[in-house]
Amino acid sequence: MCGIAGVFRFSKDAQVDPATIRQMCRTMIHRGPDDEGIYTEGPVGLGMRRLSVIDLATGNQPISNEDGTVWIVFNGEIYNHAALRQQLIALGHRYSTHSDTETIVHLYEEYGRDCVQHLRGMFAFAIWDSRNRVLFVARDRLGIKPLYYRLTRDCFLFGSEIKVILAYPGVRPEFDQAGLPEFLAFGYLSGEGTFYSGIKKLMPGHMLELSETGELHISSYWDLPIHAEREAHSQAYYVETYRDLLEQAVNSHLMSDVPLGVFLSGGVDSSAVAALMTKIRRAPVETFSVGYTEAGYSELPHARIVAQHISSVHHEVLLGRQDFFDSLPKLIWHEDEPISWPSSIPLYFVAELARSRVKVVLTGEGSDETLGGYSRYAFTLKNAALDEVYRRIVPGLVRRQISRSISDTKLIGATVRRKLGHTFLALDRDSWASFYFDNFFSAFSERDQSSLFTKEAAGHFFPGSAYAHVLQNWNRSSGEMLQRLLYTDIKTYLVELLMKQDNMSMAASIESRVPFLDHVLVEFATNIPREHQLNGLTGKRILKKAMEDLLPHSILYRPKLGFPTPWSGWLAGPQLDVIEQLLLERRSMNRGLFQRSAVERLFHEHRSHYRDHYDRIWRLLNLELWHRVCLEGDSHEFEIKDREANIASTV
Repeated sequence: MCGIAGVFRFSKDAQVDPATIRQMCRTMIHRGPDDEGIYTEGPVGLGMRRLSVIDLATGNQPISNEDGTVWIVFNGEIYNHAALRQQLIALGHRYSTHSDTETIVHLYEEYGRDCVQHLRGMFAFAIWDSRNRVLFVARDRLGIKPLYYRLTRDCFLFGSEIKVILAYPGVRPEFDQAGLPEFLAFGYLSGEGTFYSGIKKLMPGHMLELSETGELHISSYWDLPIHAEREAHSQAYYVETYRDLLEQAVNSHLMSDVPLGVFLSGGVDSSAVAALMTKIRRAPVETFSVGYTEAGYSELPHARIVAQHISSVHHEVLLGRQDFFDSLPKLIWHEDEPISWPSSIPLYFVAELARSRVKVVLTGEGSDETLGGYSRYAFTLKNAALDEVYRRIVPGLVRRQISRSISDTKLIGATVRRKLGHTFLALDRDSWASFYFDNFFSAFSERDQSSLFTKEAAGHFFPGSAYAHVLQNWNRSSGEMLQRLLYTDIKTYLVELLMKQDNMSMAASIESRVPFLDHVLVEFATNIPREHQLNGLTGKRILKKAMEDLLPHSILYRPKLGFPTPWSGWLAGPQLDVIEQLLLERRSMNRGLFQRSAVERLFHEHRSHYRDHYDRIWRLLNLELWHRVCLEGDSHEFEIKDREANIASTV
């Protein structure tokens, strides 16, 4: 595990200065505090920061093939590298290390760009092929490991974090406003774009080839296969097969030369990983949990039940309101972009807790998106079925009047309004963006955004831009509705969750692994028929049954909390005034993005309990802090506290 960086200049006479690569690597020392490695050869420079996990003695990077004509920097873990190693040795390849990194080099020698098809794991790597004068870059199938790049006429830059690219001489951070509608809706950008002009993501399951003339070719090497079951199977078949595949995945993810642990929330997913890890190792494992000083939001009691049940060595940390707010600017700096969800903050604190005991943790990320675990999946299926009946019975004019009354009437409170707003009574089935995306994801729907933006800002966006990238994945999906929902979330929402998982754990110099996202397991899970996946409004039926011999019934079948934070409760206190002052400061308003009256109205409605705007306030706060820390260079150590009034005057 490490962070990687690189430069490819498009001039035959160009020379990459090793000091430049070191400067890029220095910005991500948190990703690899154990070691640094540099390779330069004419117009190419490769660099890495290493967190030593596998082959501690000889696994330093960059690593080359036998004759030094192929060089690699690699971030991740290849869980089947031992089996691949035997095959490659039989084909005549000679190893000089015991690392999984070297296996990728020899695979590339043997199979070229098809080397990615042989890999089972999480990875982002870059290979310099000096024989063919080609740079080859690839990212794992699900997007567990990040990879960013910037291409100009003169050079190609890449890195594990955006700040690595910004460290290159002459590169300045510039805000790309094109992604603002999607961010306000979803909290993240699901396409290849970032918040920075000219900096892109290499998408999951994609590879990139770049010639010394600057010719770039990007292609997909994997997509989630969705197909109808050709043969009917019993539920017992799916339970048994899934359990076997999951146990294999957990076992493979235990590959390490350093201590491992588990992030334990007390939910089904992390509990399943911890229980299987205990079973495989036949010894107590180290578990780590985070809770809140507000006990009503804390899942610590459930985590303790699991820890006691599996006899783990258990550790806990409590997160309070002030710690939460004080850490926010620093964690936005680590993430390079606004943080999508408040749950990122406790993830960092539990990673900090784990760092004192282990270097590697396994997590339960990915189960919900592959097994239909979120209630929104079952709810949407039922909502769609009821909507069909509703449309047949109730005339369109009456339906529109009911929808408007739910939105505008003052006879109901914010809680009832929010709940009715999720149903077919308030939604337009003719617009999938409204029926699903606005219903469960969007803080600011497109309609909300039209009253939020200034006229000048709104002129930069085209209608539907908030949903364009997500709808591309929805339209590309196939199969029954549940499979289409899973496909879309795996391609969009899950990628952002994994970025959060990676950045928050690496901020604490901890490697996190996600056995639920072994791609063979994912391909099997997403093709389990709906009747075996869902039970009423709950999902993950197969996983729960598969774990009944290892976990208590009270853990497997308790209601899902979804790693909640007390964010909405904290907004009921004086912190709301502090945030409003920050967002209305002259500095904030002068960006020209949002109407002052719209921001004031949002806070007024929240205080009066007319609407619950906690998610909208989170979006705006993170966007403003990102501007200050990542674009304007404010220290990321500053605190969000009572501020002297610097409110922009009304124009």
